[in-house]
Amino acid sequence: MLAFDLIEKLRKSHCLIPLMSSNLQRPIVIATRESRLALWQAEHVQAILQSRGHTVRLLGMTTLGDQILDRSLSKVGGKGLFVKELEVALSEGRADIAVHSLKDVPMDMPEGFELACIMEREDPRDAWVSGQYATLMDLPQGAVVGTSSLRRTVLLRALRPDLKIEPLRGNLDTRLRKLDEGHYAGIILAAAGLKRLELSSRIRHVFDTDQMLPAAGQGALGIEICTGRADLIDALKPLAHSTSWLAVAAERAVSRAMGGSCSMPLAAHATLSGATLSLRAAWGDPEGSSTLVTAQTVADVGSLEQAEGLGTQVAAELRRGGAH
Repeated sequence: MLAFDLIEKLRKSHCLIPLMSSNLQRPIVIATRESRLALWQAEHVQAILQSRGHTVRLLGMTTLGDQILDRSLSKVGGKGLFVKELEVALSEGRADIAVHSLKDVPMDMPEGFELACIMEREDPRDAWVSGQYATLMDLPQGAVVGTSSLRRTVLLRALRPDLKIEPLRGNLDTRLRKLDEGHYAGIILAAAGLKRLELSSRIRHVFDTDQMLPAAGQGALGIEICTGRADLIDALKPLAHSTSWLAVAAERAVSRAMGGSCSMPLAAHATLSGATLSLRAAWGDPEGSSTLVTAQTVADVGSLEQAEGLGTQVAAELRRGGAH
């Protein structure tokens, strides 16, 4: 009875810790959103784990972020709306891991959860998608561009203050359909999602990071687990990519130090060459000037703590420049 009481206390306060050995004697269950891109990501992880001898099945779910499409994320609770239901499945023991687009994961993990693995990053850049115009600069004055990202909004205004920026919500297929129906002259999407779904042919132009600095973690997949699952950490180690992990750790540290969320018009992008990490960030005021506050630094890093420290430094430089 005491053991049962302890498990119930853990279930309510953090996560259910399963009574199993570290060699995973039962299937690994992946909680996933049911959009085409989310399923691709979950199936990608499933295939890798199965190739390593694990039995893996998927638990498809619809999140609140998938259901609310008439308002921007910054007005209804942020990108955490895409992960909350998946975390409930983890905490109740219905699933073991959740696979996320890392840019959708809040910068501070809820108590009882952790990111156990960051996988190798796909192209982190933004892509220009349009049926008529080859690049953003080809648009006529006053043309309508679709995005619901505050980051993309402030970067667009810095590049083309004459454009009209309209909200664009929904999964990837929905956004492309709205473009094809003529609601926008063009839209901006993450290149990674288009490439993963073999939709590269829809990309007219990939923005250089000097034009459109990516969001923290864009293009990377993160795997979330309940804290204390040493069995899962061991199983996921082969999927981790150290270079990607260091880069996104620095980016997410910038956003965390700035109080980053969907209501924060913030970009952060890091690259690693050998041991040298280069980190750039930009902040803009969505209601005011089209001028951006920028910051950058370069330093050698050898640990996640050092990468995060670099991100904190860049955030401080942004604040000194007027970002808030």
